Amino acid sequence: MRAAGDQATIAPSARADGRVTLPGDKSISHRYAMLAALAHGESVIHGYSRGADCAATLECVRALGAHVDKTGDRVTITGRGRDGLKAPSAPLDAVNSGTTMRLMSGILAAQPFRSSFTGDASLQRRPMRRIIDPLQRMGARIDSDNGFPPLTIHGAPLKSISFRPAAASAQIKSCVLLAGLYADGTTYVEEPIQTRDHTERALETFGVDVTTADGRVGVEGGQVLRACELHVPGDISGAAFWGALAAATPGGNIVIEQVGLNPTRTDLLKLLERAGASVGRSSGRPSTGELVGTIVIRHGTMNSFEIAASEVPGVIDEIPALAALAAMMPRGCTFTVRGASELRVKESDRISSLAAGFRALGSHVEEFADGFRLEAAPMHEAMVDAHGDHRLAMAFAIAATKASGPVTILGASAVAVSYPGFFETLAQLTGEAPADSVDRRQP
Repeated sequence: MRAAGDQATIAPSARADGRVTLPGDKSISHRYAMLAALAHGESVIHGYSRGADCAATLECVRALGAHVDKTGDRVTITGRGRDGLKAPSAPLDAVNSGTTMRLMSGILAAQPFRSSFTGDASLQRRPMRRIIDPLQRMGARIDSDNGFPPLTIHGAPLKSISFRPAAASAQIKSCVLLAGLYADGTTYVEEPIQTRDHTERALETFGVDVTTADGRVGVEGGQVLRACELHVPGDISGAAFWGALAAATPGGNIVIEQVGLNPTRTDLLKLLERAGASVGRSSGRPSTGELVGTIVIRHGTMNSFEIAASEVPGVIDEIPALAALAAMMPRGCTFTVRGASELRVKESDRISSLAAGFRALGSHVEEFADGFRLEAAPMHEAMVDAHGDHRLAMAFAIAATKASGPVTILGASAVAVSYPGFFETLAQLTGEAPADSVDRRQP
């Protein structure tokens, strides 16, 4: 494997064997940093994601007055209390992080000052109307570029609402719940399909009462957050790539330690099994509101599989990795996804970009407005473009290990958004660097 500048070249490999500890979960890291800024006193976060997205969140909470000290993956945040944030001296920069912009907008909507939010070219193409509408219903005024960033948020006293998003989205739910901390009364979000519940768990860890019943999540305004010590588990979205690699490699055996096993995120493991992988996992142990455990993924007899629309919200970030798994399957195996139109408004249009990349490698891909169907075929030497999308860069790299010749990935540096060190770990697991011995027992 060779990585230089913004591209990487991946050589074929017949090996997938080793032990991995993942970077801290990106979704959880964002939430812990934001809530720590709203708490009274000093919170210590261990295992904070080293990705660029989560670094953007730290810079934003620092600009709002919280004291932030970061050493490696240990972050200490001295919060200013729920009502102690200060007006930033310049526009807040979410860089490439839609999570940062969408969730923090809920907090900023209630502040007694005006704030502006910007980001890079990719972020400025992502829709924000989905969070603007509920926040304006609550009383804030938000200026945008026809529903796209940059945003100018005019904070105001907020009123509670009961909100049902048009599409299942953990980011929309989280934005509204964070705004609900400041509202007069209890704010509810009704979920048509349950989404990941990291925000609810994080709020409870910081001392906030959260009500959950009959598909509704509620937060009463005026609650005080307490500082605490937290541990971020490994990001299961990163585990998806190693799971795909192990599953599709004869003799593959990868052990993933200290990974988050939140029940709203583990549909990934069911899908790996559906595709034919052998998956073992520990039952998980609690760690500051989240379950943490070990996963062992081994090669199995690969077969066609699909994701139903009702399953998409639980695995939306893992679909590129599952596509890589499908591309590495025997000729004629298929992978079908429907009900995933959200993929078109991620860091790239993930449906079109994913289809173009896997077609270049040799797969047959049919695009739909809300998904795609990939049919496996022998992969060959190629050049593919990740379009600055971290998950596509990783997906193409995993699939490239089963091509007949070297594959060059353009835009490969995007992996730093969520998984710095990804290519080094890939080299270790495929035998291009020394790998640790592997315990082949079930966890």
